[in-house]
Amino acid sequence: MTSKSYRKIQTTKRKPAKKRNKNRKKQAKRSFWLILLQLFAVGVILFSIFFMIVYLGFTGHVPSSAQLNEIKNPQASEVFSEDGKLLGRYYVENRSNVRFDEISPNVINALVATEDARFYEHRGIDEIALMRVFFKTILMQDRRAGGGSTLSQQIAKNLFPRNDLWVFSMPVNKLREAIIAYRLERIYSKEEILTLYLNTVPFGENIFGIEVAAERFFSKSPRDLTVDEAAVLVGMLKANYTFNPRINPDKSKERRNVVISQMVNNGFLSDAEGDVFSAKPLGVRYRRISYNEGPAPYFLEMLKPELLDWCASHSKENGEPYNLYTDGLRVSTTINYDFQYYARQSVLEYMENLQQVFDNHWKNADPWRGNASILQRAIKRSERYKAMRSNGKSEKEIETAFKQKIKTTLFTWDGLKQVETSPMDSVKHYLRFLNSGFLAIEPSSGSLKAWVGGIDFRFFKYDHVMSARQVGSTFKPFVYLAALENGLSPFDYFPNEKKVYKDYQDWSPSNSHGEYKGFYSMEGALAQSLNTVAVDVMVKTGIDETIETCRKLGLDSDLPEFPSLALGVASISLKDMLYAYSTLLNGGVRIEPNYLVSIKDAQGKTLDKFSRVPAQPTNLNGVNCRIITHMMESVVDQGSGRSIRSVYKIPGEFAGKTGTTQNHSDGWFVGLTPELVTGCWVGAEDPGVHFRTIRYGQGAYMALPIVGKFYNKLYRDSRYRKMQYASFPRLGNKLLADLDIPPYREMIELDAEDNFIDRLFAGKSKEEKLKEIQDPSQKKEKKKVWEVIKGIFKKKK
Repeated sequence: MTSKSYRKIQTTKRKPAKKRNKNRKKQAKRSFWLILLQLFAVGVILFSIFFMIVYLGFTGHVPSSAQLNEIKNPQASEVFSEDGKLLGRYYVENRSNVRFDEISPNVINALVATEDARFYEHRGIDEIALMRVFFKTILMQDRRAGGGSTLSQQIAKNLFPRNDLWVFSMPVNKLREAIIAYRLERIYSKEEILTLYLNTVPFGENIFGIEVAAERFFSKSPRDLTVDEAAVLVGMLKANYTFNPRINPDKSKERRNVVISQMVNNGFLSDAEGDVFSAKPLGVRYRRISYNEGPAPYFLEMLKPELLDWCASHSKENGEPYNLYTDGLRVSTTINYDFQYYARQSVLEYMENLQQVFDNHWKNADPWRGNASILQRAIKRSERYKAMRSNGKSEKEIETAFKQKIKTTLFTWDGLKQVETSPMDSVKHYLRFLNSGFLAIEPSSGSLKAWVGGIDFRFFKYDHVMSARQVGSTFKPFVYLAALENGLSPFDYFPNEKKVYKDYQDWSPSNSHGEYKGFYSMEGALAQSLNTVAVDVMVKTGIDETIETCRKLGLDSDLPEFPSLALGVASISLKDMLYAYSTLLNGGVRIEPNYLVSIKDAQGKTLDKFSRVPAQPTNLNGVNCRIITHMMESVVDQGSGRSIRSVYKIPGEFAGKTGTTQNHSDGWFVGLTPELVTGCWVGAEDPGVHFRTIRYGQGAYMALPIVGKFYNKLYRDSRYRKMQYASFPRLGNKLLADLDIPPYREMIELDAEDNFIDRLFAGKSKEEKLKEIQDPSQKKEKKKVWEVIKGIFKKKK
């Protein structure tokens, strides 16, 4: 074989190898695409399986379109004043829903610009944003690129919390939210989705929805939010705590300006407008209105049991009973928002000052003066003690626990303090505090107008409007009314002398100032709050007769059958006392408490209206009631309540009565005007904690200033200034003239005319004299007696 032919053979053999390589490449390419296609098919199949697993709810509930069509957030029930202002809420989540037209366009624009710029273009899922997330956030690890969730997906996340599925949590939850978002967009309009989002989203501090957020941080409704205010709230959505304007104002302002720049970038604001709003201060007007805080937390607590009973006895259309905490009921009451505000302001202003006086009074000493029983009572009243006892802890275990230090928050008048202290020291801390209760009632209707049960409901749950305490001298007007009702004359004089009542264990009442001389009229004795005369008058009247008069006034409390009743040893609540005074001011017509007006559902449909209980006339003499009111005016004009005029400059007709109890444990003041009955109690939670001297411990020092401040604020308000011109029901001119006798006389001399009175009832017992005076057939003789008495006093003037 020649070399030439050999090369031909070799060449011929090489060609098939090249061809084979080419074929192999083609086959490899085909295999690659085949494998890729197969992988894609497998991926599609796996994704389909994954999708169906999520879609069918195996990894967590996916709501159906029908369920999404009935979305209902837990909505707080709200309590309103008579003028439609919010007093407080009952809630599981502090949320109040609003309509789209109740939200400022500034909020909508800020939200869309910041959270979902293509909101009006997509149908629940923003594919462009997802691509951005994939390339920039995932591949390039650029966390500044932002998220890909639309507002609809965020709603899904807020309404249906994510499930923890280990490494599968993120893909499963994202797919689930995308499915829900797509369904939401098919059911709701864009406006409805925006409204749903803004009613759903949390803003920190346990508040939900734009309405509560606008109220909390700017004290206004969502419709009134400006661009910069809206940007603050929308900026908080990124991180509630970090961008909270109260906690981190600098970070909040920085975030607000980012939102404003986004509004500029998306055409909602011009560059110039953006510069103007970015330059503004935050302008936060922080106000907490919840269950524990707000204008009227004690009133809400009082109201709660009645509302729960109402809910239990009233059903929704689906047959379920109403839920006070989730059904968004709107409760209207008789409380006047301004009265409530002035009352609360007056209590807080004066009690802060009084606590300083009290602390200085005791200096470094404990006000309970080493009395272990007072401290033990306080320990057993504490929530911690009650909880440990309910859990079966022994007294030894509780004692040990009360000595161990814990981190806690304490109330002080300088603000809340985060401290490390023992529960025992915490109990001692709160035992030193004085507290207060204030109430205002419209006597003509019985409507509650203001209710302040204490200085801070978060730390002092006990309501001092409802708590029964000894009432002191505020009981004396009832004693004098009983005297008039049982035949004693308002023209009589009574000796101011220290008597021993042998029929009552040799008991002897004393006057607070220690003076015993002269003679006082009822009016004079009431004005000066003389104990000796009050007891003498009640004994002459009869204890049983006095109690009967109190029952007619509406006092159902336990009233001891002892002469000390005249000094107010009975324990009665501020609320009961003021309703008794309302009966007095009404001329003997008794009214019942009235505070609920109506209940509506979340859509504003009226579910129930509440009518007043009809007034109940008693057989109390209206003239006698007006005489006592007239006497109480002297208390304010020249007696123990005169600082109402001299210090607080309250004009117009005003009647009042101070009250101080034994050891100065309780200070009281009741103030009556023609259109309002007000009262205040001040003291410590335990009666064993109190001032040591009458100077500070009297009602005129402890309680009267709060009532004085209240009326001073009220009358300075142009809307209520006309109240000072109202008048009490008139007494006849002749009776008024006859009542104008000296309140005090050094001595009273008997003459022939006095002897006429003795002869008129010669040989007759007290009961017989009383019966004869009250006998209608004896009117002529009775008139004659009174004319004689008036003649005597006119000569003595």
